[in-house]
Amino acid sequence: MSEQKEELKDYAGGWIMERKGTDFPFFLKLVFPIIGLGCVAYIVLQMMGDVDHATRGAFVQQFNKVTQTSPALQYAVAILALIYVVIMAVFTFRSVKEH
Repeated sequence: MSEQKEELKDYAGGWIMERKGTDFPFFLKLVFPIIGLGCVAYIVLQMMGDVDHATRGAFVQQFNKVTQTSPALQYAVAILALIYVVIMAVFTFRSVKEH
């Protein structure tokens, strides 16, 4: 029975350990941009709230009239979130390089 020592790298004082040189699985890499794009889509699609909802739609419309929504600000936030998702996707899909 041979024992092979695996080189382990620990984080957080040994709470998290990984083998050196291992890469994240592809499906985990794919999940980050999908969740991010879902969040950006939610920001854009729910910009005015549930104005078409059967029960609370009228209340949301009244609330929007009183508070005066700012679509430009919300589009700016959506663009910043999209830039963040792109940067995160580039970082996620780069290969792992050991220091």
